[in-house]
Amino acid sequence: MEIKNTIYQFEDLRKAYSKYIKDEKSDKLIEKAYLFAKEKHKNQRRKSGDLYITHPIAVAYILATLNAGPSTIIAGLLHDTIEDTDTTKEEITDLFGEEIASLVESLTKITRLSDYHNVEFEAESHRKIFIAMAKDIRVIIIKLADRLHNLRTLQFQPAEKQKRIAKETLEVYAPIAHRLGISTIKTELEDISLYYLEKEKYEEIETLIDRMQINVNKALDIIKGKITKILSSTNIQFEITSRVKSIYSIYKKMYIKGKSFDEIYDILALRIITETEVNCYEILGYIHAYFKPLPGRFKDYIAVPKLNMYQSLHTTIMTDDGHTFEVQIRTKQMDETAESGIAAHWRYKEGTNYDPKAEQREIEEKLHWFRDFISISNKEEKESTAKEFVDTLTHDIFDANVYVFTPKGKVISLPSGSTPIDFAYRIHTKIGDTISGAKVNNAMVPLSKQLETGDIVEVKTSKNSHPTSEWLNICKTNFAKSHIKKYLFKQNKDYLRADNIEKGKQSLIDSFKERKISTPINQVTIKKVLDHFKCETPEDLFLLLNSKNVTPQMIIEYLDLKPETNSIESIKETVNKRVMKSNSRDAVVLENGDTAMITLANCCTPIPGDSIKGYITKGNGIKVHRSSCPNIANEAARLIPVFWNENFKSKEDYPVDLAIECFDRNNLLVDIMNLLSYHNVKVYKLNAKTHDVNHTTITLTLMVKDVDELNHLIAILNQVENVYEVNRVVH
Repeated sequence: MEIKNTIYQFEDLRKAYSKYIKDEKSDKLIEKAYLFAKEKHKNQRRKSGDLYITHPIAVAYILATLNAGPSTIIAGLLHDTIEDTDTTKEEITDLFGEEIASLVESLTKITRLSDYHNVEFEAESHRKIFIAMAKDIRVIIIKLADRLHNLRTLQFQPAEKQKRIAKETLEVYAPIAHRLGISTIKTELEDISLYYLEKEKYEEIETLIDRMQINVNKALDIIKGKITKILSSTNIQFEITSRVKSIYSIYKKMYIKGKSFDEIYDILALRIITETEVNCYEILGYIHAYFKPLPGRFKDYIAVPKLNMYQSLHTTIMTDDGHTFEVQIRTKQMDETAESGIAAHWRYKEGTNYDPKAEQREIEEKLHWFRDFISISNKEEKESTAKEFVDTLTHDIFDANVYVFTPKGKVISLPSGSTPIDFAYRIHTKIGDTISGAKVNNAMVPLSKQLETGDIVEVKTSKNSHPTSEWLNICKTNFAKSHIKKYLFKQNKDYLRADNIEKGKQSLIDSFKERKISTPINQVTIKKVLDHFKCETPEDLFLLLNSKNVTPQMIIEYLDLKPETNSIESIKETVNKRVMKSNSRDAVVLENGDTAMITLANCCTPIPGDSIKGYITKGNGIKVHRSSCPNIANEAARLIPVFWNENFKSKEDYPVDLAIECFDRNNLLVDIMNLLSYHNVKVYKLNAKTHDVNHTTITLTLMVKDVDELNHLIAILNQVENVYEVNRVVH
């Protein structure tokens, strides 16, 4: 791989922006900024050994290739002056105005946390990026140019830093460039990052592309000639070029989606640029008339643009010799937007009274996802931690690849797996809090229905409908989950307090177990302990434990508690002394075939055929649990091997608790009971609980002989209409 590291001089920059900035006043102000930055950075050099000023010039040059305005270019030249020199915001304000000073200050705030390795600092850095982006889109465009040039010179950094910067670029900056439609920057960010993270795979794909081009270049020239001949006989203006798919895009299809190189049809694509939208469809007609299109490979992004404003017609055709090529058809304006995204749509035009605030509003109107981005940023900025904020935006906005519509045609972008609940919260928090039902494509669906691109979604609300904890398992977006949790906590503060009390109490129990202290908790929460820690009730003490204002160690030291003297080994020895000779009357036996005082645990209801373990209790013999029972997950020291007695012939069945998850309908419970009755299954403790309009959980206790019979019954229950899951319950 050959990474571009061109050293630009100011005259190169001037040549680039002079193509569209003709105003002498703007030219002098840009030169003034260059001279100012050059003076401020005069004693600084980059890791490469180059003068530091080469970096701001390169950033400004990248911005000029995007036809950025004078203020944006000047901010690019000055972007490191506050951070890396003795320059102040006031100094920049005096020399260049408040608008440019604000841009430089925003860029400085983003940079100041970027070198920390701590997760929270990293999240805080990314939050600052998103907040700045929400307030002025130019900040992130300058930052993208800055990151691109830093990647181009990444070879001069230590290996560890190379990987860290490349990883952050793929996770944060490339998705932003993609959503803004700036394909030229996005592609280079991804490819360079992949080179430093997966060099062997990068070079493998690079070699495959080179070999493929050698083999198909002749076929490519032939088909270009045929298309040119076909279209030349019409009055349609056009030009035809070709492009190779980016290495990172091929990497994703090969190593993430699991496709082979030969299964990727759009590695080479023909691009036809024409004058009008109508011309695009006319050319498509000619292409399909003369070449065989591959079924399912046609996409109309002109009628339905991507969320980053990308427009084009895509079709894949097969040649007579078996080669396949993707053909992209678009207008010149569409092509500019495809390459530069919003930077093409809002290119600087002299004499138009540029208003950054008006541009920001226009971006919100044009980019549907950006409107959601602004909304989420404003709501989440003050209400969540940095990590929660960043997780919400990166998952809900940048990972969004499902595009659905409101009944009035407004586009809503959501991540894969999203449901009507996610849709409702994206429309408005109040609608989410009161959703009672949903229609998708004019048909009623359960709230757990996963939405697909193109769906038209309509939600029903009710004053009597409110979020439940089950909604948290249904919804997909962090935004919806965050507001559901806030609603639940707001509506039931006692629940939050009780939860914190339980956590504090459990932390004390866990600490005692780790230290092998057998003192009961009720002997710890006596008056002298409460008085010592200034608590009125045991609950107050548990709350202090949860908040870490009091630690278990402080209580242990105050009471001078010691580890229990009766070790697990001695308990096991005691159990072994009580064993009796094996016989056929016991369902479960010890490893040597002997029996002891053994009972089946009620929490996980083990039955013959289950994998089981024995838990040594204090005074109650051995409790038999299923091996997967979470109640013994942290009790390895008290566990011993136990086995089902092959000689035991039981005349009784064993109880098993099941939870049947289903979409409610008329006669559902009757059908389930009739099915169980038909198979002569005894049922106890049946209960049905409705969570929302459509979702119901039926819990019941069945009597079965062993696991084989249970698995047979579960398979039968899963075949009942509207039942979608059957699970064993652990209490």
